[in-house]
Amino acid sequence: MPELPRENGRTETTAGGSKVLTGHLLFASVVLAHTGPHERETAMTAMFVNLPVTDLERAKAFYTAIGFTINPQFTDHNAACVVVEDGHSYVMILVREFFQTFTDLPIGDPKISPSVSTAIFLDSREQVDAAVADGLAAGGSESRPASDYGFMYQRQLTDPDGNVLEFGWMDPVAAEQGPEAVANQQA
Repeated sequence: MPELPRENGRTETTAGGSKVLTGHLLFASVVLAHTGPHERETAMTAMFVNLPVTDLERAKAFYTAIGFTINPQFTDHNAACVVVEDGHSYVMILVREFFQTFTDLPIGDPKISPSVSTAIFLDSREQVDAAVADGLAAGGSESRPASDYGFMYQRQLTDPDGNVLEFGWMDPVAAEQGPEAVANQQA
């Protein structure tokens, strides 16, 4: 397993011989890249969204129920790495006490005052509906009706800890050329 840059962290070996990282991690590195006119000047190699949870096992069950996997190499009693898109996008679910070590500010309760909504776009409306149905069956909730803009479809799913996920689908033409392109096609 390649070593990851980390701050104030350490690598521990579990009884099964696998290595897990504990402490504070530096999750994404940024490199310069030559890009086109609509792309960023820097390319991110990976994105990790950190979410506080009250019950790690319940959170792992919820996130696997909606179709994600857990990377055991980066999972321990404090946190679990949820693979959203292998090689690029991840959600780190961290017990609240461990999450608190990342900041000196108080951690809010997302059930009362959400401060972030993580949008995950899928390949079809049917996949959006299936992901939300699986999440509802696994203890999530949906407090708002679906939003259907014609070229884009979204549903909001709240995990058992109050963290908001938005599953969506966007017409590929709109994703590439903007929503006006879809309107022009339909005219």
